[in-house]
Amino acid sequence: MAGGLLTLFLCGDVMLGRGVDQILPHPGDPRLREPEVDDARHYVRCAELLSGPIPRPASFSWPWGDALEVLDDAAPDARVINLETSVTRSADFSPGKAVHYRMNPDNLPALLVARPDACALANNHVLDFGRTGLRETIDALAGAGTPAIGAGRDAAAARQPTAIPVPGQGRTVVFSCGLASSGIPADWAATASEPGVDLLPSLSERVADDLTSRVQSVKRPGDVVVASIHWGSNWGYQVDHDQVRFARRLIDGGVDVIHGHSSHHPRPVEVYRGKLVLYGCGDFIDDYEGIGGYEQFRDDLRLLYLASVAPGTGTLDALRMVPMQARKMRLCHASTGDSEWLRGVIDAISSGFGCRVSRQPDGALAVRVAPG
Repeated sequence: MAGGLLTLFLCGDVMLGRGVDQILPHPGDPRLREPEVDDARHYVRCAELLSGPIPRPASFSWPWGDALEVLDDAAPDARVINLETSVTRSADFSPGKAVHYRMNPDNLPALLVARPDACALANNHVLDFGRTGLRETIDALAGAGTPAIGAGRDAAAARQPTAIPVPGQGRTVVFSCGLASSGIPADWAATASEPGVDLLPSLSERVADDLTSRVQSVKRPGDVVVASIHWGSNWGYQVDHDQVRFARRLIDGGVDVIHGHSSHHPRPVEVYRGKLVLYGCGDFIDDYEGIGGYEQFRDDLRLLYLASVAPGTGTLDALRMVPMQARKMRLCHASTGDSEWLRGVIDAISSGFGCRVSRQPDGALAVRVAPG
């Protein structure tokens, strides 16, 4: 904690399965059941055709690339990611899904190298290999000492937040939940007796109030509360009105930061009543490199979010977004031109929420609240 502020590292989807798993030291079973692809190594070939050879095996730190140095320099007090991959050897492909993500548990060091303090699991890939795969995922993370939230062996466990102690003052308390709009099947919801995810039934005021009552039951003076929410479609910059209403009601009820994800590219930033709302953080690590379609969204460009907030009040002091680019399934610093393109996009789509985005001398993007 620097200058009395708490710094959070937030990012979108971390997908270490499928093609990424195949370049790591312990590639798992590459078999897939996609309509046109039956081998995960296909995605490695796509990336190599676009960007050049990828070392195999790549190191566990390879997918994170330059992001690890950024994190070391920033020294955030809490690191929160959306882990959108089953950590399992299960071959129990979830029926009715076109895409399945799994990573070999022996490759878990590729996650741990980033030292996450919380892995949100309430998403549309964590049960890609059934409840057996989910149990193995939970066990693997628990064995590594990495808190998993948003999924559990029953509904009570899935709804349980994690509290990250911050030396000197308070905690960062993180909740994880998801919506069907992100592609989470209804039968993935945890029940009183079955494992699953914390699947919210809607974005109604009643559901928001239920979540904020859970927040108030655990929030202590000095805490900063993060709601990590998997919601919305994959593409497009528009944010649904019900998401905006829901996010604002959560903040009115005691949540300090909304960590939204599901979209493959960043969506708008809002500062509401002094609190940060990220409607969509975009992908962070995946194997989409070289896959055609939706090029206008430049999903090869990624953002590493560093939010500095005041403990106790949760008020945002500063938001830095570091532009990265995926090349050879590795994150590297984006070029000046790509960073400026990304700045222009985030500025344009966030202006309607009263936020403007500037580029700093070190290349990071900074958010400021527009006057009035």
